Amino acid sequence: MKKLTILAFCIFILPFLISPSTTKIKKSLSPINVRNNPKTTLKPKFKIKTSITSPNKTRKVFLQDIGHQESGNRYNIVNQFGYMGKYQFGIKTLRGLGFKISKEKFLMSPNIQEVAMLKLLKTNKRYLQKYINNFEGKRVNGVLVTESGLLAAAHLGGAGSVKKWFKTGKVREDGNGVKITTYMEKFSGYKLNL
Repeated sequence: MKKLTILAFCIFILPFLISPSTTKIKKSLSPINVRNNPKTTLKPKFKIKTSITSPNKTRKVFLQDIGHQESGNRYNIVNQFGYMGKYQFGIKTLRGLGFKISKEKFLMSPNIQEVAMLKLLKTNKRYLQKYINNFEGKRVNGVLVTESGLLAAAHLGGAGSVKKWFKTGKVREDGNGVKITTYMEKFSGYKLNL
């Protein structure tokens, strides 16, 4: 059986592989010819679908990464503008989320900070859901839109500033001069499962 398969290959396939016309095609597509001819571009005949999220970029990793960016993952820190904890919450944002606790209690409770961040992400997702549905995976104003990127930007500058960016292209910056588009790009592609 094995000999028959090899014989069939030699009789039917081998002549096509060594024919002069095949050799010409191979030479015309060689990398040397492509590099020497700047007008030559190779385009795939089919569109490759790629995921905009990475399996290694989980919600846990997102929270670690954004916490590191905001505070070095320190729960007990307050910056020069009065923003507190691992995720640098303002009192106004905390009150809006329903947290009526003292600054000291907030800083001493990693659990409350994690719950507050999760609640903020879910709140901002509801607020920005239309934009996530319509633009995820597309480039807007030169930035690839992903759910995690938009939610990170909303954390930095508020969900209203993200909406404004979609409508006008205006890029808000925080007190340190960090742009919301920087967060959109830096925190793009996480799978948050909110």
